[in-house]
Amino acid sequence: MDANPTLDQLQVFLAVAETGSFSAASRSLNRAQSVVSYTINNLEAQLEVSLFERAGMRQPKLTEAGKALLTDARRIVADLQVMRARAKSMKQGLEAELSVALSVMVPADAVVAELREFRKLFPSVALNLNVGELGMVMEMVLSGKADLGVGGAPVREDDALTMQKIGHSFMIPVAAPDHPLSKLGRPLTLADVREEVQLVVTDASSLTKGRDFNVLSYKTWRVSDIATKHQLILGGLGWGGLPAPVAGRDIMNGNLIALNLDAYEQSQYPLYAMRRTANPLGPAGQWLIKAFEQRLSKCPGHSEFKQMLGMDEADSMPVAAE
Repeated sequence: MDANPTLDQLQVFLAVAETGSFSAASRSLNRAQSVVSYTINNLEAQLEVSLFERAGMRQPKLTEAGKALLTDARRIVADLQVMRARAKSMKQGLEAELSVALSVMVPADAVVAELREFRKLFPSVALNLNVGELGMVMEMVLSGKADLGVGGAPVREDDALTMQKIGHSFMIPVAAPDHPLSKLGRPLTLADVREEVQLVVTDASSLTKGRDFNVLSYKTWRVSDIATKHQLILGGLGWGGLPAPVAGRDIMNGNLIALNLDAYEQSQYPLYAMRRTANPLGPAGQWLIKAFEQRLSKCPGHSEFKQMLGMDEADSMPVAAE
């Protein structure tokens, strides 16, 4: 008789493989560990192969057969989620409520403009909006706390997410005009910034906890959010990177100086709309993705941004107006 594994068995198999243990999988699935072990034993009996090596090991390790079948299991589960989502979307009407998680890298003017139009088109849809840094967007979508997320590239691959590239953004290092780095008036080296206080956002997301991005100084002050970091930089208490849309106006009016620091990674990176594959969006959510894509795909890149602000690529100081 041909093997006929159930979706539940495959999901338990994926959970054990991805968490690395039967106990971690049981916590992830909110099931007793004995139930997880029993499910895996039944799946192995059906397939007539061992998926995990258990003897003499503290943690189960995938066998060669397990590694090969893991790819098949992921594909089957993902395909079924797509099928369920398509069927759900066919019968789904306008959402009563939409929860959205946005990265601080999404320009505030784009958010305001699209939400203003959203309110006109969907006056009956209640909106829950969360704005945060780093892994928060992905974590909220994966946990089901947000129906739609707009942020940077995912910190890890996950078949439970459907991703769509809709634009781009970048960070830019800045300091107050009276900060020592601003007064140097030349391209900065790594040695210039090592002993200066760098303001860094500490991410509350478990997905990126403990990971630092573009931290170059030996001295760091850590804050909980971009808004606080922005205000401390304006106050001359340190230097740091800010999303270009956040820093742009202050650079333009002279409240901040964009630092010419090659060691700071300023390359353009993509912005994505993300949702759980098993949770299709209704008309309001689909409209919001398209609206953000139309606006964010036209955002200027790093060079265009500096030109807009009247900045010379060779300098950290704004070029005086003619």
